[in-house]
Amino acid sequence: MAAKFFLLALLALSFSGALASGPSQLQDFCVGDSRGGVIFVNGFACKDPKTAVAEDFFFFCGLHMAGNTSNKQGSAVTAVNVAHIARLNTLGISLARVDYDRYGQNPPHIHPRATEILTVVEGSLYVGFVTSNPENKLFSKALNKGDVFVFPQGLIHFQYNCGTTKAIAIAALSSKNPGVITIANAVFGSKPSILDDIVAKAF
Repeated sequence: MAAKFFLLALLALSFSGALASGPSQLQDFCVGDSRGGVIFVNGFACKDPKTAVAEDFFFFCGLHMAGNTSNKQGSAVTAVNVAHIARLNTLGISLARVDYDRYGQNPPHIHPRATEILTVVEGSLYVGFVTSNPENKLFSKALNKGDVFVFPQGLIHFQYNCGTTKAIAIAALSSKNPGVITIANAVFGSKPSILDDIVAKAF
């Protein structure tokens, strides 16, 4: 009897784990229709799939161009996600090109809805992420051209150009809309502002 109960419990756990993952697609694709399609999937209007053409899947021509890194962080992110390309709706992927000036950084931030895999295309980067509380353990690594690093979903991570030349990376993300929350901007730049006493006590 105990063996049967254990087997049933194990089966229940395996099914609950399967149900906890993201929902599977209900159709092949949902090409966003800026003219006001009538079917909505995941918040975006879809055109009739029978009217889709190959051009609907040609997303972007511009990732070969460097972003403008003349800012305080010395970096530029060129994103290709559902906010820019509605055709990515329901497909669960996006990507970005990140350009880094000498000693530029992509400051500590999180993607609340995506895991990120980053490939260094040019230059060298020092990258890392911090585990969730209470451990707050830093996993970091110096990367060179061709190296790949993964940032788990929802964890604070960063990239810093530790080389003496410009650097370029391509990031792939496991969501059509990964979101980005830059930690310093969120804490110190919220509107309305977080009370000074709260921020002072926290830091």
